[in-house]
Amino acid sequence: MNVERRGQDYLAALRPGERARVVRPPSSRRLLALGLRPGARVEVVLAAPLGDPLEVRVGEALLLLRRKEAASVLVERE
Repeated sequence: MNVERRGQDYLAALRPGERARVVRPPSSRRLLALGLRPGARVEVVLAAPLGDPLEVRVGEALLLLRRKEAASVLVERE
């Protein structure tokens, strides 16, 4: 993965319990509609035993994201 700036990473790289803010949202309209917009706070809640999917809290909502989808979301760790 090519990280653009220090402190930034892709959502897929976060571990359970880590929090971040969305810097660059995914290109998927579905994920944008689910709240993965710039500035949104996210927290990785759980990772499945084989690492896919990830359970992610966005605001008050819990989302299940494929690791591939989470790899398209650039975040800044808090």
